[in-house]
Amino acid sequence: MLRWTVIFLIVAIVAAIFGFGGIAAGAAGIAKILFFVFLVLFVVSLLMGGRARNI
Repeated sequence: MLRWTVIFLIVAIVAAIFGFGGIAAGAAGIAKILFFVFLVLFVVSLLMGGRARNI
């Protein structure tokens, strides 16, 4: 998931350099969404992994 975030971020930067504002904004938006999904899944996996070991 984090890999896809970095890919979309790089696409956004390259598109912004070449002047494609719409594509850059779309790719940056997707990168932001994927990053927050990654953070949520990471926190959930930390919490669930910790509980499974204590049972």
